[in-house]
Amino acid sequence: MTETIRVETDARGVATLTLARLDKHNAMNAAMIAELAKAADKLGANPAVRVVVLTGEGKSFCAGADLNWMRAQFAASREERIIEATALARMLKALNEMPKPLIGRVQGQAFGGGLGLIAVCDVAIASDGVRFAFTETKLGLIPATISPYVLARMGEGRARRVFMSARLFDADEAVSLGLLAQALPADDLDAAIEAEIAPYLACSPTAVAGAKALARSLGPVIDEATIAATARRLADIWETADAPEGVGAFFDKRLAAFATTGDEV
Repeated sequence: MTETIRVETDARGVATLTLARLDKHNAMNAAMIAELAKAADKLGANPAVRVVVLTGEGKSFCAGADLNWMRAQFAASREERIIEATALARMLKALNEMPKPLIGRVQGQAFGGGLGLIAVCDVAIASDGVRFAFTETKLGLIPATISPYVLARMGEGRARRVFMSARLFDADEAVSLGLLAQALPADDLDAAIEAEIAPYLACSPTAVAGAKALARSLGPVIDEATIAATARRLADIWETADAPEGVGAFFDKRLAAFATTGDEV
């Protein structure tokens, strides 16, 4: 029984993995991270599953980190912060290496860690009204644990256009940056997802899994050393003055001391 996600598999073997924290805009907390990691393992090992579609319930795909989970980091030790960051990174790694095609169906908004979820999809398609942002630096933090997957998907040059500024960008720009494959009207989204699913149903599942593993082996290395390094980077930034100031300002609904403008995200 899961509390934060839902998994449904149809007769074709198409599994829909839904982020199901509707009242929180599907923001991630420790429970969701753990449940997503387990789901990736189970779906990957299930021979009846041919394709996985990752989506969010309601108006948002994923708003990033849950506020209460983020608030808990104030009182956490460095070791505890590293443990939390490592859990997130390993969940993304499990989805990234899952031996099934992973198709992202994106709607509403995707911020922070939500962009990490998009980056581990083999292909992601969004409705054209979606807003995106790597919001971490506005909070005095860095997009550390999602960074290997984002850079692998977007490439360093394109990622640097949006990775550090926390600025909003739309679905068309997300396509140009390589984060999305397509952006199209909301009414056309499900048909586009079906068009991505259909070819896989004519392929050998074993060969698809082998081809995905081959592609991943030839891409940037994302191993335990990479995960550990990004978790340490995040722990380091929490120990600066700007991180508690930025997160505190967000909760207090005020301008952070390091900010000179008050644009909303």
